[in-house]
Amino acid sequence: MPLGPLRIVALVITVGLTWLVASILLGGPGGGFPRIQQLFAGPESSVTAEPRARKYKCGLPQPCPEEHLAFRMVSGAANVIGPKICLEDRMLMSSVKDNVGRGLNIALVNGVSGELIEARAFDMWAGDVNDLLKFIRPLHEGTLVFVASYDDPATKMNEETRKLFSDLGSKNVKDLAFRDSWVFVGAKGVQNKSPFEQHVKNSKHTNKYEGWPEALEMEGCIPRRTTAS
Repeated sequence: MPLGPLRIVALVITVGLTWLVASILLGGPGGGFPRIQQLFAGPESSVTAEPRARKYKCGLPQPCPEEHLAFRMVSGAANVIGPKICLEDRMLMSSVKDNVGRGLNIALVNGVSGELIEARAFDMWAGDVNDLLKFIRPLHEGTLVFVASYDDPATKMNEETRKLFSDLGSKNVKDLAFRDSWVFVGAKGVQNKSPFEQHVKNSKHTNKYEGWPEALEMEGCIPRRTTAS
């Protein structure tokens, strides 16, 4: 066969193969460059990113029902990281606000409006327990009480202090001891024990930190009080 026809056949075969390879890589007519991109993309870029989970007030994973107050609180971690108390997306107490300290960190809130009444820290290692008693004795009916421990919440506690917190709905305050972790939400005038309370004992066998138990996190929805006097 003359060389001319052979060259034509080889050219046709070359063009056909080139078209076939290009078609595969480009994903066919109108396909753009997805397959080439897949060849050069890392494995992480081939996976569709999941949408970020929506967060609600105070970072809760779900919204609270109507006439409820959203809260999230964290006790202090050892004697290094201070506690946080958030209510309705407002930070009531934190190290950033510079209003937390060793001992008991307490925020008083109007149970009807959800407005902060007062927030204070009470040193339960070297402070005067009478300062704490003067703070919680005269509470009005319906006042919400948010408590987060930091370092040592109990050394200065006496029987009257424990009874007052028990009357606010705490079931663990009677056992609260040196360097325990404790978070609690109670109210003046409650009839039953509060469902919002966590307590971890200071124990060298179970402590997360050297000399302190783990920090506690608690969140939830508190029904607004119908009246407050």
